[in-house]
Order: sequence, then C-alpha cells, then structure tokens
Amino acid sequence: MTYEFEAKTEKEAIELAAAELGLESDQFDVEILETQKNSLFKKGYVRIRVQTDDEVKQASLESEGSFASAKRVFADPLPQDEFEKRLVEFVSEMIQKMGYEVKVEVLFREEHKIGIKLNSPSSSILIGRKGKNLDALQLLANVYAGRLGREDVRIILDSENYRIRREESLVRLAYTTADKVRASHNSILLEPMNPFERRLIHTTLNDIGDVETKSEGEGLYKQVRVIYKGLR
Repeated sequence: MTYEFEAKTEKEAIELAAAELGLESDQFDVEILETQKNSLFKKGYVRIRVQTDDEVKQASLESEGSFASAKRVFADPLPQDEFEKRLVEFVSEMIQKMGYEVKVEVLFREEHKIGIKLNSPSSSILIGRKGKNLDALQLLANVYAGRLGREDVRIILDSENYRIRREESLVRLAYTTADKVRASHNSILLEPMNPFERRLIHTTLNDIGDVETKSEGEGLYKQVRVIYKGLR
C-alpha cells in the first residue's frame, strides 16, 4: 500500500511514517515527492510517499523477534489456553502436510508475543537458506493468529535455536566487514537480508566513526552496503 506524509524535514516525515505504520524506518521504501525550503513567506516542509505491503508489515515481526529480551518467560511448553492450543495445532498440521515430522511446543510467552519451537529431524529444511522457510512459516502462523482475532499477538517461530545463532552470526559479520572496509578503504555489499537483519547490521555499526551503512535494492530482502568514510 502507498501512504503520504508531510513534516518539516525528511527525517521528521520518516519518523512520522514509522510511528503511524508501526514499522521501523528500514522496513519501507521512501520517495521524496516535494521539498519546500524555508522562505520569508513560507515555512519549509518535506512530503514523502511510503510504499509498503502486508509482507513488509509482517516483516516487523522479525524486528520484534530478537532473542535478547529480558521480559521473556520460558515456561510450560504445553498450550495454556484455547488460542495457544489452536495455534500449536495449526503449525503442527501445516508442517505435517508438507511431509515433515514435527513436534510443536510453546517456547516462551511475553506480553503480545508468543514463541513457538519446532522440534523436527528435518529442521534444516524447515529453517531453509538464511531462515527464509522459517520466516514463511512464521508469516502463515501470524496470519492464522489474526484470523483467530488475535492480531495483537506476534508469533515467533524458531527451530534449533536458529534465531539467536543468526543474530550472533550477523553481529560477527558486521564487525568483520567493517574491518575489511577500513583496511581497503572501499565498500562491501552484503547478502540480501530481511528488515530485522538489516537493522541489526545498521545498529551494530552505528557507533563506529569511520564506516557507515545504507540499504540498497527493492522489495523485502534488500542488501546493506558498508562504506568507508574515514574519520572526520
């Protein structure tokens, strides 16, 4: 879907869009429609167009899926109410219909968030390359939760602790890439990543003074470019 926002500066317009849509600024595409500088008779403003869709909105689930949360409660793996029971049954039946054996349990409970653990001898297939299969299954689980009237609850699927291993791997990748960029004085374009993964790279390198990052490409899976800028 397409939305338009207006504010005094581009930064404020993007922040307004993020707040209204409930997304991070790295989770939607921005087009500058019009810029008006301050003048004697007119106040300056910037008008932007934001393009998003259900997939991009759903990707915000990954941005909420970090396994570093202090509020997470690892408790009884059995469903505690009708909603959890139907959710676990849906995920289990979905994967079994795909032809894979699986045991589905509740991994953690938070306010407005539930983690679901997939125990399967075919976990590598369910995770997929760079977690894309797991992301797809997670998307379907969240769509189902919405159909049960629980749009307020975010479902996070994991298997073999993939989520936390992926986070740790990306942090190491960010620092290693920054070292390479610093040594070569060139830029490096990383592999395509979902919005949460890109934001993790941006955040990790945000305080390193001689490198900067920017996202490139279109669609959900964009690439992050790490750029040497030198000390200023």
